[in-house]
Amino acid sequence: MIRQILYLLFVGLIMSGGSSMASDSKKEAAAIFACEKWLTTVDSGQYALSWKETAHLFKNAISQEQWEHSLQMVRQLYGKIISRKVQTKSHKTSLPGAPDGEYFVIVFKTSFENKKNAMETVTPLLEKDGQWRVSGYYIK
Repeated sequence: MIRQILYLLFVGLIMSGGSSMASDSKKEAAAIFACEKWLTTVDSGQYALSWKETAHLFKNAISQEQWEHSLQMVRQLYGKIISRKVQTKSHKTSLPGAPDGEYFVIVFKTSFENKKNAMETVTPLLEKDGQWRVSGYYIK
């Protein structure tokens, strides 16, 4: 009898851990999809729209005009995108200089016409409405 109870507890722990892992991978996939969709907007030169689609945190950090000007300068220098691939991804609940929340830090290895080995770091945030939106972007 004790063996059966222990077995059921063990199976229950495995099942709950498995659903948590499945949930985490769904969140990760949704965050990456949101980043890739947003990056497509940036790649197409729709800088104003890309700003409008960011998280409130992003909009509070940089004005639309500053964002557009910065992207125009960088993208003109780097040229058109050739390829982009996720290199690393990590889930965070706390980031320096940002309120606690649910974030992913996703690093893309990107190749542009004039910059063959660039790294784009995109940080989506899960907002209160359940949508992943970019809260940070850095390219080097």
